[in-house]
Amino acid sequence: QVQLVESGGGLVQAGGSLRLSCAASGRTFTSLPMGWFRQAPGKEREFVALISWSGIYYADSVKGRFTISRDNAKNACYLQMNSLKPEDTAVYYCASSYDYRSSSSSTSDYNYWGQGTQVTVSS
Repeated sequence: QVQLVESGGGLVQAGGSLRLSCAASGRTFTSLPMGWFRQAPGKEREFVALISWSGIYYADSVKGRFTISRDNAKNACYLQMNSLKPEDTAVYYCASSYDYRSSSSSTSDYNYWGQGTQVTVSS
């Protein structure tokens, strides 16, 4: 059974940092794209960052503050979040796609999802 499990969320003051982790199991994700998305209350789920065979991509809203990385030996993906803002408050989800060629930022192109981890940034 394929599983993605996020951890590392929490409450932090504006300007602070958090590091989210995504542990994958059930198959090898080495060659597959790994993405982070987030969903704030009352809003649609949105793209945050992606690491794929073609490169690393970020939403404009997090560029320069967030860093995505992966450890293939651990079948894991990470999101380092610095200079956090109250508008970064959301549930953060790890996701992956069947298609190793994908570099999509669309939620509909992702097949595996974690349960999410809450990030709350206070002002």
